[in-house]
Amino acid sequence: MHSYRRDLEILRDRRFTLLLVARTVSVLGSSFAPVALAFGILALPGATATTLSVVLTAEALPMVAFMLVGGVIADRLPRHRVMMAGEAINAAAFFCLAAMLLTGWTPLPALVTAAAISGVAMAILFPALTGIIPDVVPADRLQTANALLGLGANSSRVAGLILSGATVVLLGGGWALIVSGTMFAVAGVLIAALRLTPAERSAAGSHSVLADLRGGWREFVSRQWLWVVVAQFSVLVMAVQAAHGVLGPLVAEENLGGAAAWAAILAGEAVGMIGGVFIALRLRPRRPILVGTILTVPTALPYLLLGLGTPLWTIILGAVVMGVCFDIFGVLWNTTMQREIPAESLSRVSSYDALGSLMFGPVGLLVAGPLAIVIGPRPALLGCAAVIVLSSLAALLSPGVRGLRAPAPTERTGVKETRILSH
Repeated sequence: MHSYRRDLEILRDRRFTLLLVARTVSVLGSSFAPVALAFGILALPGATATTLSVVLTAEALPMVAFMLVGGVIADRLPRHRVMMAGEAINAAAFFCLAAMLLTGWTPLPALVTAAAISGVAMAILFPALTGIIPDVVPADRLQTANALLGLGANSSRVAGLILSGATVVLLGGGWALIVSGTMFAVAGVLIAALRLTPAERSAAGSHSVLADLRGGWREFVSRQWLWVVVAQFSVLVMAVQAAHGVLGPLVAEENLGGAAAWAAILAGEAVGMIGGVFIALRLRPRRPILVGTILTVPTALPYLLLGLGTPLWTIILGAVVMGVCFDIFGVLWNTTMQREIPAESLSRVSSYDALGSLMFGPVGLLVAGPLAIVIGPRPALLGCAAVIVLSSLAALLSPGVRGLRAPAPTERTGVKETRILSH
């Protein structure tokens, strides 16, 4: 039986603590950004929802387009330096956006360029973050590390929802963007203090970028559990984006009293994600991908309840369940990837994971509006819930998903740990 005391001993590790604080601060900066950017741009003279849409799209597209390149970079170069560069680029982009909003010089091409630079920074950061955790943490502490990193990130998201709105109201969107940029800069400084030794850094690649991408792809497709769950999430995320981005707010506006009700539902999800961390700290399933995939089925619950028109408090509880399940899945998923995939390929494989999981998300956003008009938002939400459940059940048909076993405790501190720490 695991004890929280033993789990928390990892906080005595200086490098992990630095990584945890850096990640928490960076996510807080990211949580400030959407509110600050949205209200800052909408407050500009002549700005419309289309202006905001163009800027946000300019940020999202490079993030997707450069994700695979980010994976190659993170597998070739020392990952802490890659993360430092990503945080620094993000800080510079947000300082530029803030300067434009505060000075009133806001040509759309300049806003789009700064937003695109931020998207590239995120594409660099994400694969390096996934890959650096085994560089810092012993193999038998990976799940604890992922859970604690999740706790910091989820707490930052909740704090960001509250603090960013207050900052925008009191100081304006430009100053809120300065706060975001400052947090990214602080995160970069903290990562610089990790001081990973050369033996723990990724070796520089000796092949072309395309050859590296092909190598990462071979690692990705050679594991059935990996590509099946990524395929599942490409469909699941499409449904979640439609429900979370468009359909849920529509039902909240029409039937539940508006923004306050939707905020309460989002808060329930955030509370669930924080609570899920404490379960993930103790949960050690022998078949982690099977358990994680089963836990994706209840994530349809808030959309089912919204579609059925149940009382608000039941929907909030459903959102709590959703948050718990997604958080536990995330911890089990990241830990399994870090244990099963060779360290020298981990960032590239994680970039394929991110690209595959997110690629249909914009489709969900695009079709949600017309679907709500044609059949109504509540039937559309029921459809989203059905898609989530069916995609999860389909993934469970895979022998790889059902059969992958976590290493026994003696194995976790044996060959696998030696391989990771010698990397």
